[in-house]
Amino acid sequence: MTNLTPIEKVEIHVLVDNATDSLSTIPAHAESEFAYLERNGMGELSGDCLCCACHGLSLLITATRGEHRHTVLFDSGPEEYAFERNSTRLGVDLGKVESIVLSHGHWDHSGGMLKALDLIRGRNGGRTVPYYAHPGMFRSRARRVPNGTMFPMKDVPDIKALTAHGAEVKCVRERQVFVDNMFFLSGEIPRVTPFERGLPGHYQKTEEGDWAPDPLLIDERFLMVNVAGKGLVVFTACSHAGLVNVLKHARDNSSGVPLYAVVGGFHLAGPNEKIIPETVQAVREFKLNTIAAGHCTGWRAVKAFADVVGESVLDPSVVGKRYTF
Repeated sequence: MTNLTPIEKVEIHVLVDNATDSLSTIPAHAESEFAYLERNGMGELSGDCLCCACHGLSLLITATRGEHRHTVLFDSGPEEYAFERNSTRLGVDLGKVESIVLSHGHWDHSGGMLKALDLIRGRNGGRTVPYYAHPGMFRSRARRVPNGTMFPMKDVPDIKALTAHGAEVKCVRERQVFVDNMFFLSGEIPRVTPFERGLPGHYQKTEEGDWAPDPLLIDERFLMVNVAGKGLVVFTACSHAGLVNVLKHARDNSSGVPLYAVVGGFHLAGPNEKIIPETVQAVREFKLNTIAAGHCTGWRAVKAFADVVGESVLDPSVVGKRYTF
């Protein structure tokens, strides 16, 4: 991580998430959807002005260092309507997006991607957009249901489609430092904890056309920035590698810089609810200032984090919310 340059500030706008909540009180480093829209000219509170929540995640991340300000789109949510509606309602300038990162090969993070590319290029003068992907993301995925059959997931947009919509696809497994050395993208995340075993019942299609178990989703990666005077802010979309494995790998790549915050989905719902106690206790060792849990974390895990680390640290991610660190 020696090439990752410290920044002065990072702003995260939640474009897509599973839940909406502008009524609960929030800490000073966050701004609710209602407050943001009112500050930016919303004349009246109306459903026509608001974002929609849906199963997925998309974060617009802007890093600032002096006069240098760079924006990266991390995932695009599950489908075009939500991405376009929410980015339009929030009035964000997608033309400033300089790179896109897809966290892993699942539909709920990639379904709005082609529309996102169109919107970005419609505002940036038609320039191509660097797009960071892992080669394993493009395989078909499925979930094995109790009767033994496979329930397929929608494929992520392939390289041909991405290229046709203006993406400059960078398909690599290795870690990357990019956009003026302000952003760190991990490589494949080592699985080192004994209790985090991925996503049970998850399969991928082999080159021979057969379904094979794929609980580890080795194509998943996280994004990270280094905020001077605070520490590392980690963005993890689903944490199929396990939240503790994500944070351990972030720390291993930190060159001694402490972890400050984690934002995203922790996938502690469904079959992974059984590892909530171990996960919550293990996360305590990182002494995080903020845990912005959203998307696939699940309400039981959110409650467990709040019970253990307190509401001053646990700050649920919801659509339209804006964080500044």
